[in-house]
Amino acid sequence: MADEKKLTTRAQDFSAWYNEVVLRAELADYAPVRGCMVIRPNGYGIWERMQGALDAMFKETGHRNAYFPLLIPQSFLQKEADHVEGFAPETAVVTRGGGKELDEPLIIRPTSETIIYSMYAKWVQSYRDLPILINQWANVVRWEMRTRLFLRTLEFLWQEGHTAHATHDEAQEETRKMLGVYRDFMEGWMAMPVITGRKTESEKFAGALRTYSCEAMMQDNKALQAGTSHNLGQNFSKAFDFKFQSESGSTEYAWNTSWGVSTRMIGGLIMTHSDDNGLRCPPRLAPTEIVIVPIYRNDEERARVLAVADKLKRSLDDWERRVPGRLRVEIDARDGMKPGAKYYHWELRGVPLRMELGPRDIEKGQCVLVRRDTSEKASVSLLAIGEEVHDRLVAIQADMLITARERREKNSVRTKISYDEFRQRMEGEGAFVYAGWCGDAACEATVKEETKATIRCIPDEEFRSAETPTSCLHCGRPSAEEALWARAY
Repeated sequence: MADEKKLTTRAQDFSAWYNEVVLRAELADYAPVRGCMVIRPNGYGIWERMQGALDAMFKETGHRNAYFPLLIPQSFLQKEADHVEGFAPETAVVTRGGGKELDEPLIIRPTSETIIYSMYAKWVQSYRDLPILINQWANVVRWEMRTRLFLRTLEFLWQEGHTAHATHDEAQEETRKMLGVYRDFMEGWMAMPVITGRKTESEKFAGALRTYSCEAMMQDNKALQAGTSHNLGQNFSKAFDFKFQSESGSTEYAWNTSWGVSTRMIGGLIMTHSDDNGLRCPPRLAPTEIVIVPIYRNDEERARVLAVADKLKRSLDDWERRVPGRLRVEIDARDGMKPGAKYYHWELRGVPLRMELGPRDIEKGQCVLVRRDTSEKASVSLLAIGEEVHDRLVAIQADMLITARERREKNSVRTKISYDEFRQRMEGEGAFVYAGWCGDAACEATVKEETKATIRCIPDEEFRSAETPTSCLHCGRPSAEEALWARAY
């Protein structure tokens, strides 16, 4: 079977290992259209779990879902100069429809700021109509030249939140709040620790006043920008004449924000947690949390073991009703396949917990539980199976976050480092390097050109070093602020 061939190891070729995990864990496949992907049920199951968790978090913060068109008039993008300059190379343009040349070309949405704020301008007259707190779940198209499954594809799935406010301070509070929601999700659900902070002017979103991001370290010590939140200021409001009458009676332009995460997070999950045996999925996002593998030698044993397995599944289903959202269970009752092959099958696909159940186990009133993250095995009583499974899943979730955070800190550099040492580190094993920056965009660009490393963000205060760097990593001039430098996807 194809499953039985060992994966390329991370040490041999991290990129090849990643692609093999995606394909052989049946998360996604290459589509007939170059640069596009098909998200298979295993991958889409993870996305559904992500979507459900985030959607609940958005609604808890007062946001509602809506949907806006896939097609955007080309003139809309041209109304905001920075925006069109930032996205022009990535746009896909429709020029014919219904067999006829269109009067105006249509852009397949690369993002929806323009069409959404044009609609908000119609809906808002007074400060009483604000704030508007809307999110949409959608697909977007960005014509990327170099693609990689989940991480960068021509079409991908995401959510994009778009809000409108009466003041700058309200918009800024919203921007930071949603960045915090993303961090809570990434750490609480994905078990992926992130550094939050502000993007530099050269790295911010096209058309934004300020951009903030969540930066995660992958196992090859590169950074992944896992989510962004933007204070758009009044740029789009001015472009689309989005005004309102303030409480004092004056006419003001609205203040806007946008924020989004995408199926790129699945790539982040893979590269944060998986090992040389395949996917490792945090329990809260796993489509199947526990698989029961029956062990038997003949038809009589088969019937007996499957009957107990079915009873255990029902027992765990009952437990799920008491602990909502937990214990998604599957029984692997396939014939003609040895238990070892089944173990490998589910290990490759990242199921967090495996239950091994045979005739001898049943006689002893027990089963064997095996953790995917540590391979730890334990014999447990069938009488307390709900509690045993639940406790292990909670432990796996917590331990995966701890392991990822420890790995990140082990591969972070906070001591003074020379530029030559920095270059060697970036060309070698990589790292998150916290070092000074003079604030000059030319310095930032030179470092990027010479090392392929960028300023991932200006870290929020809680992530900054105990001793503030005094000089710029590159030029040696006095440091304006501490920056997080790394190569990135």
